[in-house]
Amino acid sequence: MLRGNGKSVKTRKLEATAETAPAPRAAKAKPAKAKAPTAKKTKRKAAPRYSKEEIHEIFARFHEVDPEPKGELDHTNAFTLLVAVVLSAQATDVGVNKATRHLFQIADTPEKMLALGEDKVREEIRTIGLYKNKAKNVIALSQQLIEEHGGEVPRDREALEKLPGVGRKTANVVLNIAFGEPTIAVDTHLFRLGNRLGIAPGKTPLEVEKAMERIVPDEFRLHAHHWLILHGRYVCKARKPECHRCIIYDLCKADERVPYDAVPEVALQVAARVAAKS
Repeated sequence: MLRGNGKSVKTRKLEATAETAPAPRAAKAKPAKAKAPTAKKTKRKAAPRYSKEEIHEIFARFHEVDPEPKGELDHTNAFTLLVAVVLSAQATDVGVNKATRHLFQIADTPEKMLALGEDKVREEIRTIGLYKNKAKNVIALSQQLIEEHGGEVPRDREALEKLPGVGRKTANVVLNIAFGEPTIAVDTHLFRLGNRLGIAPGKTPLEVEKAMERIVPDEFRLHAHHWLILHGRYVCKARKPECHRCIIYDLCKADERVPYDAVPEVALQVAARVAAKS
């Protein structure tokens, strides 16, 4: 039966009941179970790829072949060495030597370089990359050497790194070559070999440097970075290592090592000479 509003009496009673009915109670949230404590994971250090004896043998062979390795940047004193290394960033040693041949003849001291002026320095080194900014740094570091160090190159890494254009690698090269400090200068070749050979792995040049300091025997520390740089430049090349010319072939654990049926003769000969002296 319908009344006034078109709804049956039964329908109206059901709606009234729904409006007055108490709201349903929310279900009580169950307390979260406490997680059982888990043991902290300790990061395990990777086992060294080479034993101390193998590391010593590697550097003993480098020493046997080239006991007094030299850097390949031409220089006449600590100042010209400093300038040459600053100029070598993103440039080859050959290119830097060509650019500095005449420059160092006319300006081999900070005073002479400052007197030469930025424009003239820029003209002298225009054949190498970033020459405009490098010329500016050379003049600025020359002035700073005069004002703060009496025109002398400081024998101190912190003081060297405060000079314009000088970073840690440059400072280490100067300390090593000019002052005979057993520093490790990590360039692109040494960085690659440290990781490729697994002799001193690291994600940054500083990590590789610190790893090298930990593993290189004291007796070989002075020349260690020279040997590896030259080895990386001429033998263990980036794109195609020349393993047949490698004097440490039988010791090398690089993944890129070319497999041969026999150890190259050059490695056997050098190993025999080292063994004869031990």
